[in-house]
Amino acid sequence: MVILLGLAAAALYGSGDFLGGLASRKTPVLVVLTLADTAGVIGGILAATLWPGPIRLAGLAWGVSGGAIGGIGMIIFYVGLAAGPMSVVAPVSGVVAVVVPVAAAIAEGERPGTGAIVGAILCLVAIVLASTTGENDQASAGGTLRPGRAQTRRAILYGIASGTAFGIFFLFIRNAGESGQLWPVAAGRIGELAAVLFAAVMMRTSPVPRGAGRTVPLTAVAVGVIDVIGNICYVAATRTGMFGVAVVLASLYPGVTVLLARVVLSERLRWVQRVGLVLAGIGVLLISA
Repeated sequence: MVILLGLAAAALYGSGDFLGGLASRKTPVLVVLTLADTAGVIGGILAATLWPGPIRLAGLAWGVSGGAIGGIGMIIFYVGLAAGPMSVVAPVSGVVAVVVPVAAAIAEGERPGTGAIVGAILCLVAIVLASTTGENDQASAGGTLRPGRAQTRRAILYGIASGTAFGIFFLFIRNAGESGQLWPVAAGRIGELAAVLFAAVMMRTSPVPRGAGRTVPLTAVAVGVIDVIGNICYVAATRTGMFGVAVVLASLYPGVTVLLARVVLSERLRWVQRVGLVLAGIGVLLISA
């Protein structure tokens, strides 16, 4: 069951990122995140109401903290994508996001089998390859130039910072899920919304969509709902199997985003991305064996 739930979380996270990326092409990121998180809060509360359980302060605290840190990580990630090479920021962020919670799982005594370890390593490599865009950010009249060392170092720092935040989010939401039913998931969305609104205030950016029509708000709302369902699947995965396995599988979401871009937008897959998707499939098979 942990395999199915972990993959379901990855599919939902990847779909949400794809839709969020589309919406962000027409509207500022903070506006999209505000709409998505607001929908996520409403969806999380509704889900917690439909499947009621004991409300424990510890779970709510873990959820709010995890959501706030995840929201900060998302902001850092988007800033990094805008400031540095995407082909550096995204893979570094993806790897660190897995390493942090997996290290915690090992420290807690989890010892997966050899096949699962090899599969997890392949999935880790797959995350890097699937996230690689191959884009360079500096251009001139004579052609495309490679990013400088300072820019690359800055991109690595953005990737490490955002990946650490995402990894802590995975860890905290797991801890929140152990303290109750679905209320911690709703609390996580509240924490993320608070972080996004705080960032909007600090950056003096209005989080209210203006002149975006209906498509962008509806897309952002869909992102929030999808992410909530993804969080529910992820929490359920951590309850039904090893935490390390659940977080590795859930972290395969970049591959889903890449596939959707290929199918919906007809974007070409680079050879490294194709290799990454193949390795992801092999890794999942080894983990589930």
